[in-house]
Amino acid sequence: MKKTLLSSLVAFGLTVLPLAAQAGTVTVKGSDTMVILAQRWAEAFMKKNPSMKIQVTGGGSGTGLAALQNGTTDIAMSSREMKPAEEEKLRTQYKAPPTQLSVAKDGVTFYVHESNKLDALTVEQLRDIYLGDTTSWKDVGGAEAPIVLYSRENSSGTYVFVKDVVLGGDDFASAAQTLPGTAAVVNAVAKEKNGIGYGGAAFAKGIKELKVKKGNEAFAASAQNVKSGKYPLSRDLFFYLRNKPAGDVKAFIDFALSAEGQAIVTQVGYFPVK
Repeated sequence: MKKTLLSSLVAFGLTVLPLAAQAGTVTVKGSDTMVILAQRWAEAFMKKNPSMKIQVTGGGSGTGLAALQNGTTDIAMSSREMKPAEEEKLRTQYKAPPTQLSVAKDGVTFYVHESNKLDALTVEQLRDIYLGDTTSWKDVGGAEAPIVLYSRENSSGTYVFVKDVVLGGDDFASAAQTLPGTAAVVNAVAKEKNGIGYGGAAFAKGIKELKVKKGNEAFAASAQNVKSGKYPLSRDLFFYLRNKPAGDVKAFIDFALSAEGQAIVTQVGYFPVK
């Protein structure tokens, strides 16, 4: 009933204040790419602050941003930038612009089976593969075998990033199998010798990461290449708030951006912003 009531109030243009959280509790929701990182931050933060509780859940960037608007999370995790329409809804509803904070960096990585002899593809080749224009590995220098496509659900920030940056806004091929998280994509590619999938750099275990060709060079999603911007699919990972951080929320964010918090970013497999 609570969700229905909130939805109805928003539909009629009424201002809805965030639902009150328990004292000493901060809720963090959204990007599946960021869940492991946020959980590690939460664990380390709660060790230092035993009276605090940080609740972290995934569901995708779009889900987190929707929860931020309806007042059911304090922090939305997003692996993409907020869309203008999403920003305007928050601004209208809460009478203030939302706050965007870059908390880590990532390189969106395309994964193939360990036995795949290819080491690198261009963005254009990746685009043709995911649009369904290229359907055999032989067409991009690989074995004579069909390409098996794995993708993410459309609530995923990584899905949106790949669609916008790699596919130029076009739709994924209908043959692409939609999976509910990056871990599921990695698991599928690890089992399918002709598979290809994508996700955050931190998840690339048990499969081969393709480098991305740019001109005469091929770039891996390394810390140096992501930081310099040489890796063509570099991106920021964000926290979004309804307004400026304060109180317990600010304390948690300050920890995430501290030297200790950014060291955790590296340990998890992403890249620090500082």
